Amino acid sequence: MANAIKKKEETNVVEFDPSMFEADANQGLGQLEQDDLAIPFLRVLVDNSPQVKKRDPKYVNGAEPGMIFNSLTHDVIDGEKGISVIPCAYIRQYIEWQDRGQGSGAPVNIHSASSDILSKTTRDEFKKDRLPNGNYIEDTANHFVLFKNDQGIWEQALIAMKSTQRKKSKRWNSLMLGLKIKGSKGLFTPPSYSHIYTMKSMVEQNDLGTWFGWDISRDGPVKDQDIYQQAKAFSASVAAGDVKVKHEDESSEGAEEAPY
Repeated sequence: MANAIKKKEETNVVEFDPSMFEADANQGLGQLEQDDLAIPFLRVLVDNSPQVKKRDPKYVNGAEPGMIFNSLTHDVIDGEKGISVIPCAYIRQYIEWQDRGQGSGAPVNIHSASSDILSKTTRDEFKKDRLPNGNYIEDTANHFVLFKNDQGIWEQALIAMKSTQRKKSKRWNSLMLGLKIKGSKGLFTPPSYSHIYTMKSMVEQNDLGTWFGWDISRDGPVKDQDIYQQAKAFSASVAAGDVKVKHEDESSEGAEEAPY
């Protein structure tokens, strides 16, 4: 009888064949639009990230401070090994928040880089820029990227840099702007998505403590035409406002928080 059951089970085993699904590609997804999709955030986990605390409901098995966390898939990546990314677009914003535990955990307001909102704030004892209404403003650098996952496929993501990581953002922007290539008409600055960068985590410290932050280095040019076109299209989508970002209170999601 046992052999009969085993034989029956074996007859139900189907070897995976992608061609079985290819004829029905994209079926069952309905009329999905950008508002129905979530772009993942890539963040560096720190000591107080819920993903590294075994008793926290948001704990991720194997997660440790210094690892890189994908907010959509909840995958964690070795921070010493790092990830390969292609920077596709950059947007700076002043994001208005309520203190942790107040409100919905979503931004109260998002102000453009041209806003004078910071002129209306006062720096408090925790180095936060406070508005008269009690909310605080975070100067946030949003880097829209493609990153290579563990299967070698390039995916869209957002890396939001604030607080101490704003220095890393400025350095990264300077690396991109300072890159020159000799063309038929002389030197020119290639698009940001022309080159691949490696992003790892590194230990940082000041008089108030230590934390993990980003370490960015340039690898070399994008050599695959298809990947280049993918990055170019993502850049255009961000510029057109087609990419919707749902910022959440990163203090509860494992963002890189650091002492000032």
